[in-house]
Amino acid sequence: MTEDREIVIRIRSLRNQFGSHVVHEDLDLDVYRGEVLGVVGGSGTGKSVLLRSICGLQTPKAGEIDVLGTNVLTASDDQRTALERRWGVMFQDGALFSSLNVRENIEVPMRHVEGLDKTLRAQMADLKISLAGLPYLAGDKFPSELSGGMRKRAGLARALALDPEIVFLDEPTAGLDPIGAAEFDILIRQLSKSMGLTVFLVTHDLDTLHATCDRVAVLAEKKVLVSGTMQELLDVDHPWVHEYFHGPRARAAMAAIPAMKGE
Repeated sequence: MTEDREIVIRIRSLRNQFGSHVVHEDLDLDVYRGEVLGVVGGSGTGKSVLLRSICGLQTPKAGEIDVLGTNVLTASDDQRTALERRWGVMFQDGALFSSLNVRENIEVPMRHVEGLDKTLRAQMADLKISLAGLPYLAGDKFPSELSGGMRKRAGLARALALDPEIVFLDEPTAGLDPIGAAEFDILIRQLSKSMGLTVFLVTHDLDTLHATCDRVAVLAEKKVLVSGTMQELLDVDHPWVHEYFHGPRARAAMAAIPAMKGE
């Protein structure tokens, strides 16, 4: 039962507004330790805005956001710094520094940690490169020399740089071909299990939802309309939810999962 699990992200009465445009109103959401939560919704429902709010990159108009026991909105600078070392963020485009090679990009979060000399940082970065499924030689390459899929993996490696408890992924498979996207889905699932990660995953990819997520939260009507397992969401009687989870693409994604899992 989810009620017995530790809540690592707790959001209550969240309101995000840009000018007169209200994106979220009275939004509530709990994320449990060790789960992969997928966040979906139609265009303009504020999926990425929600992620940015949790990470402190967007300041809500009202509400409460607690992450790992710390109130993100009222935390001091020292509390924020300590909290940010416990999560990693992978943005949709990777957000890699073009002037740094992959290894140096991964080392960026480590530079603010005392006791990590240059050699140790490089060794840790090489480990993350391996965990993200990149070849060792990728560490010396610059972002412009990488394929789209490799840039995604480099962005993931940087998100894992400080061995976080929570990883935020914004559209991780966007722009990838079907094979690359399927491989990335498998990687996320493997890392979440082997490292005990909690994953907050914004996506529109139905294959990713089926292959990766333990639960899905649906954004609609300016709030989390419903959350649950994929099976539970199939029974939700709401026009958008029903169309999304019962449409042709949803049926195709569902049919493909046994093959992806080797069943």
